Amino acid sequence: MSTQIQKARQGVVTPEMIEVARNENVDASWLRHQVAEGLVVIPKNINHNFSPRGVGAGLKTKVNANMGTSEKHCNFTEELDKMRIATQYGADAIMDLSTGGDLHKILREIVEQSPVMVGTVPIYGVATRLLRNGQNIAELDPEELFAEIEHQAKIGVDFMTLHCGVTRTSLAFLEGDKRVCGIVSRGGALIKRWMTENNRENPLYEQYHRVLEICKKYDVTISLGDGLRPGAGADATDRAQIAELLILGELVDRARAYGVQVMVEGPGHMPLDQIEMNMRLMKSVCHNAPFYVLGPLTTDSAPGYDHIVGAIGGTLAAIHGADFLCYVTPAEHLCLPNLADVKEGVMASRIAAHSADVVKNVAQARERDFAVSKARRELDWETIFNNALDPEIARRRKMESESSDEDHCTMCGNLCAVKNDRNI
Repeated sequence: MSTQIQKARQGVVTPEMIEVARNENVDASWLRHQVAEGLVVIPKNINHNFSPRGVGAGLKTKVNANMGTSEKHCNFTEELDKMRIATQYGADAIMDLSTGGDLHKILREIVEQSPVMVGTVPIYGVATRLLRNGQNIAELDPEELFAEIEHQAKIGVDFMTLHCGVTRTSLAFLEGDKRVCGIVSRGGALIKRWMTENNRENPLYEQYHRVLEICKKYDVTISLGDGLRPGAGADATDRAQIAELLILGELVDRARAYGVQVMVEGPGHMPLDQIEMNMRLMKSVCHNAPFYVLGPLTTDSAPGYDHIVGAIGGTLAAIHGADFLCYVTPAEHLCLPNLADVKEGVMASRIAAHSADVVKNVAQARERDFAVSKARRELDWETIFNNALDPEIARRRKMESESSDEDHCTMCGNLCAVKNDRNI
């Protein structure tokens, strides 16, 4: 069976492309060209039935919500509730990062119930099983990792974070350049530990052809993980980050040539003045592959409010090239997020994505803002509510106020500027 990128190159407009084009209000033939060039990906496993979404240039900026159990807190029902909350409030994707409980059962349930694309980090499952058996990561057999990738692909996972760019070459730059936070990527740290203790090359890089073969078989989109991403503002744009990026650019070319859809993950912590330069550099090195960023977090000093920090960085990143924002919740760096945190994280990232889409003039973002602006002038509350990113909270706050049945709000009352200006 051909992948989306292979079909696009053959001139075929697939049902998935037609659906994405309709939802994005773009021409299907144009979208086919974008997919053929690798500028847009449609992460949809052949074994997962859901309404597909596209990620990439010219499309609406997408939002992902992370979820999953941990060894410290394993309540699968709660994680399913988080998935429902995330998708209810507009997440375009969810990632199962579970490390507690029956991981294959959990993933299978999530894929079956998720109405959006599902992503994973396969090495988490392998590492979790090793720890349960009293083994350490150095004892990982690469065959187990490839078997896990294939198993998850069979289940129906749509995109996988694979840390293929953590290599002897990129790690040499890490060791040769002082970092404040070292490696903050779980997958990156696990790969480095295995490589160091076994004195071997990363099997995901060394046997990348096997990764490509599995992903091609099920049309799984590779999300090239940034295992050496900066985990502190002081580490942004250092040699290790750039060394890994150069390798990821090579792997993008190899995936496209093999007929596999691919996107690239970007940095986590980065001062505001470095974001534009990083996005442009990443797009150039990776030949404009779709970019997926966590945040970026523009300050390290706001634990408890990192969803706001991530939204600030995410807006600027999306304006300058990022196509996919991984949400950040108020629990980031502190604990496992609860249901309220999930909603806050999704909404913060959706606001960031929409703000960038207004600048990029995609997905009718400007028309939506204009509708709200016009309705405010007309004191048309229903239109405001209906076009709000979160209609529920907008309606509730108005209806709970002392002016619930009046045309103005309680802030200005009859001194409302709009009312007085309209009455002149």
